[in-house]
Amino acid sequence: MSLTAITGAAVALPGAADPAALLRTPGPEAQPVDPASLIGKKGLRFKDRATQLGLHLAYAALTDAGLRAGTELRAPGPRIGVVVSSNLGNADTVCKAVETIAKETTSGLSPMDTPNASSNIIASEIAIRFGLGGANLTVCNGPTSGLDALRWASLLLRSHRADHVLVVGVEPDNQVTRRLVGGPVADGGAALVLARRGTGTARTLLGPVLRTATAAATVDGLAAAVPDPGLWLTADTDVLPDGSFGRTLEGWGELSGARGVVQAAAATAWFDEGHRTPAYALIGGTGLALTAPEQQR
Repeated sequence: MSLTAITGAAVALPGAADPAALLRTPGPEAQPVDPASLIGKKGLRFKDRATQLGLHLAYAALTDAGLRAGTELRAPGPRIGVVVSSNLGNADTVCKAVETIAKETTSGLSPMDTPNASSNIIASEIAIRFGLGGANLTVCNGPTSGLDALRWASLLLRSHRADHVLVVGVEPDNQVTRRLVGGPVADGGAALVLARRGTGTARTLLGPVLRTATAAATVDGLAAAVPDPGLWLTADTDVLPDGSFGRTLEGWGELSGARGVVQAAAATAWFDEGHRTPAYALIGGTGLALTAPEQQR
């Protein structure tokens, strides 16, 4: 039985302004995301790109979930947690600071840049900006961190540490991140609002995150719990059965820590379109089964 539901979803990627766009191939002339166009310029100055994108996503997801109207929260802020997944988020800021110290010592550091060197900067800025006083953490443990962020959010809900949890998966595209991954980075991501089932309007139900040694074993485990998926969300196309419908979500560059959250957003779009067969999100040996709101009782 699923106890966790997605009640709000947002996507901000070049050429993809909503979850439905994840089920289509991005066009070649996709424009970069402009956070100021959604949330205004105030408060974005001196913020690194990943934090700006995270604020954009947070605003859109909270609004979609009905937790925000204008500048007001419609639920108690101390009961709303934030979990961010980003492996590359402020790498550019950290590298810039290291280079400055090497050349000029710490006297060359700008007091406006140093706060951005915190590994939890995206999550903390989101909490401060929107008044979210619940549990606050960042997950950055490699490709699976997006699915792990969903797992931690579900744990916070099941343990009643929060009534709602905002999960943001975001990665910026810049010279530093491109050097680290060897190519373009997504420059955006997705955000979801999770709640215990029955709290808010469920758009998607989440099963537990499953880990095994291999992708094949994870697929077997997911199939035992939630059989017959209609949508596969994985870059490992070798695990897809013949004739199955899959989305690799590769058209936006390296998703890294945003991948698992983007996969879940794509599944939400799948159900929004009226499909009722389950979806599997798979990253290596880590997987998640997602179902339509009425499928599990």
